[in-house]
Amino acid sequence: MRRVLENANREWCYEDGIYRYYHQSLKVFSLQEQTKAMVNALAAIAPEGLPFCALFGEILQQGTGCEFSLADNEHWPERAAPIVQAFLHARYFVEMAVKYAEMAELPGLLPSGWAALLCLYGLR
Repeated sequence: MRRVLENANREWCYEDGIYRYYHQSLKVFSLQEQTKAMVNALAAIAPEGLPFCALFGEILQQGTGCEFSLADNEHWPERAAPIVQAFLHARYFVEMAVKYAEMAELPGLLPSGWAALLCLYGLR
């Protein structure tokens, strides 16, 4: 999981991918590959093979499997923002999985990141 997070945080992925949205470059579409890698990693650690919550599933549906066409330039936010959103949400969950996997013991109060992971897998 840590390696997946490191790949997502690479300059030519996270930093450049978000820039490509604002530059209106078709290269923003390449974020989908890293999103899929993060989703696969999250699925692999799902408790008892639980599916993702519906909210995350909807974000993934809208932000993956997209192919660029020249017409996308005329509707850039509607076409490209879901790709960025899916990437950022997947990155968040991977980051939280890494963070809380490394904790020897959870604090007394449930941290928001841990609670979000429980929501991701429908456990909260």
